[in-house]
Amino acid sequence: MDPLGSFLVRAALAGVGVALAAAPLGCVVAWRRMAFFGDATAHAAILGVAGALTLAVAPVWGALLAALAMGAGVAWLSERGWAADTALAVLSHGALAVGLVAISLVGVRVDPEAVLLGDVLAVSRGDLAVIWGGAAVVGALLWWRWDRILVATLGDDLARASGVDPDRERAALTLALAVVIAVGIEVVGALLIAALMVVPAAAARPWAGTPERMVAVAMGIGATAALAGLWGSWAWDVPTGPAMVCAATGAFAASAAWDRLRG
Repeated sequence: MDPLGSFLVRAALAGVGVALAAAPLGCVVAWRRMAFFGDATAHAAILGVAGALTLAVAPVWGALLAALAMGAGVAWLSERGWAADTALAVLSHGALAVGLVAISLVGVRVDPEAVLLGDVLAVSRGDLAVIWGGAAVVGALLWWRWDRILVATLGDDLARASGVDPDRERAALTLALAVVIAVGIEVVGALLIAALMVVPAAAARPWAGTPERMVAVAMGIGATAALAGLWGSWAWDVPTGPAMVCAATGAFAASAAWDRLRG
């Protein structure tokens, strides 16, 4: 019996794979206060999906290139005097609008709801390989540069004094963020992939004595939320991607309540 023959098994593995890749990156994003950057990058990925469909290539490659282009665009505008939040807002909403228009114009029939909210129940074996391969790449990148990323997170001046190039670490973080968004769009969609990064990290914060512990707890919360959301989707016939984020949000609410109770 083929364990991957069931679409529910494939969906569970896809959700867990994205959650495990997104959680540690979400911790770094939260520490650096870059949550809006994650949203902007995900919105840009919609335009990349439209371009990939037009060129008849895998959507994941279009999403990856568009996400990287968003990071480069924000850096370029910031270097020329634009406030980072203004640049993010303009590029984020502009890319979202242009991407949705482009999807409606491509010759291939595409369901915009699947791009925005994901369609994890349609994940194939090939999609699983891409998702877990992307998760492995992100994990290896963070493992390799973990100490440098932590130092750069504390401040650019401290990083330079420690021999760390903060611009290089930002580039590595942008690359990891682009990979997670590219492989996660099919699971929770472009509108919610940033939430699957940030919400488990926020839920893990009250339980974290060290950065590494926060990452471990966030990964556990993210994987549990993915499975709980899949179960809720099956039980109540609701969209799976939003159900996963709802489960993660419930974990955050419980964590925040417990943290308040214990003072």
